[in-house]
Amino acid sequence: LGPLGFERQNGITGDACNPAVFGCRRIHYSPSTGHSLRLRMKLIALPALCALLLMSTTGLAQQAEEFEYFEANRQMVRNGVQAVLMCNGLFTSNHSLREVFRYELAYVSPTRFEGPVGSPEGGEYEIDEARKAVAVGGPTSGTVVRAAFREGIGCVVMAPDQTFDDIESLPMLDLPYPDYDPATTPWPMGDVVEDKPLPDYIDEDALLSASDWAFVRDTREQVTLSLIVMHKGDVIHERYDNGADMSTRTRTWSTAKSIAATLIGMLVDDGRLALDKPLPFEWEPELRNPATDPRKKITLRHVLNMSSGLYPVDSFGREYVTGSGLAYWAGYSSIRGMRDRGLVREPGTFWDYENYDTLLAVYAMKQALGDDRTYQEFPRRALLDMLGMRNTLVSADRFHNFIMSSQIYTNARDLARFGLLYAQNGMWEGERLLSEEWIEFVRTPAPATADRGNHYGGQWWLVPDARTDVPGDAYSTSGNRGQYVIIVPSHDLVIVRRGLDWGRQGFNRWDLVREVLKAFEGPYGDA
Repeated sequence: LGPLGFERQNGITGDACNPAVFGCRRIHYSPSTGHSLRLRMKLIALPALCALLLMSTTGLAQQAEEFEYFEANRQMVRNGVQAVLMCNGLFTSNHSLREVFRYELAYVSPTRFEGPVGSPEGGEYEIDEARKAVAVGGPTSGTVVRAAFREGIGCVVMAPDQTFDDIESLPMLDLPYPDYDPATTPWPMGDVVEDKPLPDYIDEDALLSASDWAFVRDTREQVTLSLIVMHKGDVIHERYDNGADMSTRTRTWSTAKSIAATLIGMLVDDGRLALDKPLPFEWEPELRNPATDPRKKITLRHVLNMSSGLYPVDSFGREYVTGSGLAYWAGYSSIRGMRDRGLVREPGTFWDYENYDTLLAVYAMKQALGDDRTYQEFPRRALLDMLGMRNTLVSADRFHNFIMSSQIYTNARDLARFGLLYAQNGMWEGERLLSEEWIEFVRTPAPATADRGNHYGGQWWLVPDARTDVPGDAYSTSGNRGQYVIIVPSHDLVIVRRGLDWGRQGFNRWDLVREVLKAFEGPYGDA
């Protein structure tokens, strides 16, 4: 066979191709004229090849990826989001159902999902007050997803094939609190805040103006619940609104990442973890020879810097379809999917904000602690109880793996205590809980952020290089819906803002720092 399947027969006329299809003609081959025939065949074959390519391109142009293959997942996750937000709104924050729909469920507005299932008057959801549980879904809204409040943890999302009868199999934490009454104990271990006059260098009117700036927004999509400003360890301003008060616990979202990094730092300080050694577990799928797995190059530093090099799952529009979203909202194990990702870049070279990277670090913490009970009690015993953070719940998946990339529930005062630990360089009540070296690490820009303005450290956010109107030494937690704990060392300042923002959100923490610092004059005003 010759080009394009031409039939080659010495001295015999043959059909080279179908003229109706390829635009070529009957030819006669003779050995004595073979050279000229080859030239003619090339000339014949060229338009035929072009025609084939044109047909192929035209066929491809008619195809488009328009079908949403993950729609069932998206619907299930939406129902899980609502179940978890309703459950915690009702049984962790103690809001009324109408408040839950107004504030918590604004998050599932049509700008993100298709809007909440039902209304305060009813719909395809069920609330079991006795069991402190919520189910969302049905024939119209899709797969039913349930969440139940568990003592010491908060609301745990259940697998779609589980029912309320499975609630007792979910984890809980039965651990008594330290024996003192916060209502009669002075700040910061308790809630008795001494009423002190402001220092002369703080302008009270300017401080109140900064507070108004935080609460009176020019968009209804920014909803400030609370604001606390601390200077030199003292609460100098505290304000609540929109259904919140001092006791109101809400989700920290990714501010939890900074709390997780603190616990991990404690283990690094005492030698049970190391920043620059490979993560202490096996990856999935496990290779026949795990030692040859290229993911063994990934260190604790890489994941805390959000530069693991692993395949991204949360940062390119699928965070409410696959990846960590299935653990957050649909009952999937939080330690499986995070380890089942391939290496696509050299670790440490590319910054990619992934919930799974934080969960890898939390899983390393679990491995370092050894037995399950020690792991489950560690956040309370090592950090929360030490700081007087009695209102804080560290939530987990249904297997009791902490989801410390997002799911911690607490109030503004507990976050102020957490910020104070950092403002005091890791010291608390005369005892060192966290090394200065660890605090320096979380405040140091991740190398992979150099081309992005050095805006991120070790699970803490940094002032971008381009931002020159606020002190460059400031650093901050950052959680969805406007959860911020901001440390400004040069002014001995801690600022906590809690929100239930939704839609486009857009509350800027560095703008808040700018406004608060307008109240500082003299030595602190120029720092």
